[in-house]
Amino acid sequence: MSPPIRIRGARVHNLKNLDVDIPRDSLTVITGVSGSGKSSLAFDTLFAEGQRQYIDTLSTYARQYLDAIPRPDVDLIDGLAPTLSIDQKSGTQSARSTVATVTEIYDYLRLLYARVGTPHCTHCGSTISTQTPDAIVQSIAAYPQRTKLTLMSPMVRGRKGAHSDVFEKIASQGLVRARVDGEVYLLEDVPPLAIRKNHTIEAVVDRIVLKKGVDSRLDESTRLAIRLSDGLVSALIEPPAGEPESKLFSTAMACIECGASFEELEPRTFSFNSPYGACPTCDGLGVVEDSNNSKSRKSRPGRKSSATRGRKKASRDEPTTLRTCPDCDGGRLRPEALAVKIQDESIASVVSMPLVDSQTWIQNITDSLSALQQRVAAPIQDEVVRRIDFLRRVGVDYLSLDRSADTLSGGELQRIRLATCIGSGLVSVCYVLDEPSIGLHPADHDRLLGAINELKGQGNTIVIVEHDEDTMRAADHLIDIGPGAGVHGGHLVSQGTPDEVADDQHSPTGRFLSGEHAIQLDRERRQPRRNEWLTLRGARLHNLDNVTAKVPLGLLVGISGVSGSGKSSLIVDTLYPAVASHLGLVSKPAGPHTKLTGADKLDKLIAIDQSPIGRTTRSCPATYAGVLDPIRNVFASTRASKTLGFSASRFSFNSPAGRCDLCKGNGFERIEMNFLSDLLIECSRCGGKRFNRQTLQVRFKGATIADVLDMTIEAALEFFENVPKVHTLLSSLYDVGLGYVTLGQSSTTLSGGEAQRIKLATELARPGTGQTLYLLDEPTTGLHFSDVQRLLDVLDRLVDQGNTVLVIEHHTDLLAACDWLIDLGPKGGTEGGRIIAEGPPETVAQCQESLTGDFLRRRFAAEN
Repeated sequence: MSPPIRIRGARVHNLKNLDVDIPRDSLTVITGVSGSGKSSLAFDTLFAEGQRQYIDTLSTYARQYLDAIPRPDVDLIDGLAPTLSIDQKSGTQSARSTVATVTEIYDYLRLLYARVGTPHCTHCGSTISTQTPDAIVQSIAAYPQRTKLTLMSPMVRGRKGAHSDVFEKIASQGLVRARVDGEVYLLEDVPPLAIRKNHTIEAVVDRIVLKKGVDSRLDESTRLAIRLSDGLVSALIEPPAGEPESKLFSTAMACIECGASFEELEPRTFSFNSPYGACPTCDGLGVVEDSNNSKSRKSRPGRKSSATRGRKKASRDEPTTLRTCPDCDGGRLRPEALAVKIQDESIASVVSMPLVDSQTWIQNITDSLSALQQRVAAPIQDEVVRRIDFLRRVGVDYLSLDRSADTLSGGELQRIRLATCIGSGLVSVCYVLDEPSIGLHPADHDRLLGAINELKGQGNTIVIVEHDEDTMRAADHLIDIGPGAGVHGGHLVSQGTPDEVADDQHSPTGRFLSGEHAIQLDRERRQPRRNEWLTLRGARLHNLDNVTAKVPLGLLVGISGVSGSGKSSLIVDTLYPAVASHLGLVSKPAGPHTKLTGADKLDKLIAIDQSPIGRTTRSCPATYAGVLDPIRNVFASTRASKTLGFSASRFSFNSPAGRCDLCKGNGFERIEMNFLSDLLIECSRCGGKRFNRQTLQVRFKGATIADVLDMTIEAALEFFENVPKVHTLLSSLYDVGLGYVTLGQSSTTLSGGEAQRIKLATELARPGTGQTLYLLDEPTTGLHFSDVQRLLDVLDRLVDQGNTVLVIEHHTDLLAACDWLIDLGPKGGTEGGRIIAEGPPETVAQCQESLTGDFLRRRFAAEN
């Protein structure tokens, strides 16, 4: 057995000189309460050191192109294999990335269509065949008399380089001009070409005006152009009446019926990220802005995405209305590419199929291919089938290959990357995963765990940060970090097999695994208000099958269903924007539906998601939650402030008057290190306190404003116990389980779950009207068993005030605690999209068709 990965003296973030061993070639799950230090151990220590060691093996020249990673604060890590992180960050995914491109399946399909696809004429639909030089000459000569022609030979088409040899070849033929990137030059006047840019170079063979007596010249020039470019001739045609046009003729590809010429098929012909393949109308996005919205920009709409995703310059208060591109019908490609078929299917139609149909299609194409084509297609078929099979096994079989990557949830994207890793066949690698079960219905967990075990079976070490009980019980080794969060965490509480941890009375996780502790469900069910329902009728977005959803107001309502059943399509993309529109709020357009009623009983709509609360180092919980404003007022009211003439703005690190003028309120200086990563060092002037010396002279109860920002929320709650406004806001943050977070902690270091709870606490502290609809998408993400209980208590408080709380969830305990459930299914994709059960959880539990009901029955049985 391989020696373990040994970590000694880990002190990253809140880790307390942690010593731990991680067994090699095994599945290890790291768990603990939120903020205990799990990610600090797995990602900021283990993964970071693996990446740093790899980068250090590269040459200095190579390292200058990589982001160097500083060594984590740890005494020793040995036995470490190369590390790969499969997290939930979207990275640089954009509307141009799809499931097919992320998994590289699309690259194989492009190659398949370029090699064995049958092109068809975009004008008459006939099959394309080769065209003779005589036929090309006749096509050109058919233009009206006095038409001006520039005959050219395409020498280079969209290739990088300086291409000096090409210009020498043109000159050797006695030619004196060339068209370079659309501009005609004398050969001696051609400017130097940028080596790293694509260029198109055409030798100008002749310039002719069609009239009597030019037939032989036209024939000779056309054949010279064909000979120089191995079968191609391009013509710039300027008729005596009408617009000029450019045409390409080819001896290889032409329509038998109408004579139209087409380019030779290449893989880039089918790339919507290349100008040679992308639809010119939508630029390869598949959608265009509505003609009545001149301020908008092109974008790809999506589920689970913000109203402005993909729009670099569009304002948030000007959401764009988009529609399917009328020219490519959403296929993203030029007509010539879409007209290439295999078994009557274009590449766009293949990627739009559900995964199971795409897999079946690719397996059965051999019947329509010749023996030679079958030999060419066979290795491509095998690879595509294998990769689709991996996708289905990690639980995303409800997706289609053309699904835009920027519309995927973090969990979906992580599982797609996991499938790609399984297919790569790498061995002796340490994979670090971040809650791969997020967004996955419990019914799909077995498939996910099977895929993870397959990755382990290839000879890899798997380390997972996870709160899911099924994943914990499937682990070979369990590491519990805690016992609390923040300053109360960072210790190794327990480790061993799941059963060994369950027997450890010191482990908070173990007590839940053993059944000693459980989320409490023994409470009265609230009843729907009389005749107060929010009803959405006829929802038809994506796979929704004319759904009518009735949401009882004044309750905690759960939206459940397997992955891909239509939950986000119904709530995030249809109900939410429809209610927002009714309330006069700015939102993306609602999905197609017939009618919305009951929204007049609401006066506010608040979505609490897991997006960051700020993107700069100066953004922090205190600024987002609004607690810094009354704290600044407290400092401004002190005798010292009044003596010095300081107002409340003086105590903001965004104010030039009060902040340190060297670090600009950041608390650190950034030193550029060229080949190494930028070095962040404590500000030499303020010592990391962010404020200037004059501001720090003012104290409240002996503490400066910098001291307060360094306090945890728990400590600050006691410190400001006699300042009601501050105490109320801090109480809300503490109640959602954020007592361990410091007031001035940079928002860039907060997890998605922490950001969501800060937003939830901020709303909890505001005075409510009792007529607010709150929408939360998987609020249990990143939460330990004990944190789910705390979250449930907070949601109950919102409902007890008369509000309606709508949660999209997979967590069985939270669903069991809801007052009302709306369950979609029965499966995902085309087999979902309808409501199969609704009512109290006990009612849904009796539905035999519902997979959610099955897990609820088990949960209620365990409670009894």
